[in-house]
Amino acid sequence: MRTPPPPDTGPTGPPARTYRLLLVHAMALVRRGRIPSVPELAVKARVSRATAYRYFPSRSKLVSAVVAESLAPVRRFEPSAADGLVRVRELFDKTFPLFKRFEPHMRAALQLSLEHESLERMGLLEEEPYRRGHRRYMLHRAAAPLAATLGPEAFERLLKALSLIYGIESYVVLRDIWGASYREVESVARFMLEALIESALRQAPHIAAPHPALSPKGRGRKASPSRSRR
Repeated sequence: MRTPPPPDTGPTGPPARTYRLLLVHAMALVRRGRIPSVPELAVKARVSRATAYRYFPSRSKLVSAVVAESLAPVRRFEPSAADGLVRVRELFDKTFPLFKRFEPHMRAALQLSLEHESLERMGLLEEEPYRRGHRRYMLHRAAAPLAATLGPEAFERLLKALSLIYGIESYVVLRDIWGASYREVESVARFMLEALIESALRQAPHIAAPHPALSPKGRGRKASPSRSRR
């Protein structure tokens, strides 16, 4: 499995000033719960439509930039451990809670993705389809040391399973359907993370003994009796 390329970070040099101006206004509009059109963004930023389209020729490019900006703190995070399991835990511990800060932006990306998927299937999509994929890069980078232990097929399966947790979908299901708090969302995500990785490692043909980080001591999170009753 090839390592996914890092997300695009936008233009550099003199064009970056106009790009940043547009992006700041786009972030503010999306934070209010809606995806702006490129002409609307041009009006808000007080630039010509031609200028706005030069930087964001479609809503796909616009939302991609908004999500890339929102997730910049997540993308910059580098796990420090050498062990793959510990690295994935670090990724979840340090970055998953940040998603609540950018929930409107990530929901906008999900909304556009679903809209484009439906239109594309019907042959009615008239703009560039929006594709998500930041989590592939981040999960692959964190879990990379596990590839040799699990083998290519099992490693890719684990990444796909983790991608169901590591994203806005967990927030949508748990908050919208279950009315869960952000703390509960993070707790359930951690529960699923541990179950998935433990299952993958226990099935790995190259492991003769349980991974040391799978023990309560290795996890470093053995719950006290009072906490376990909550």
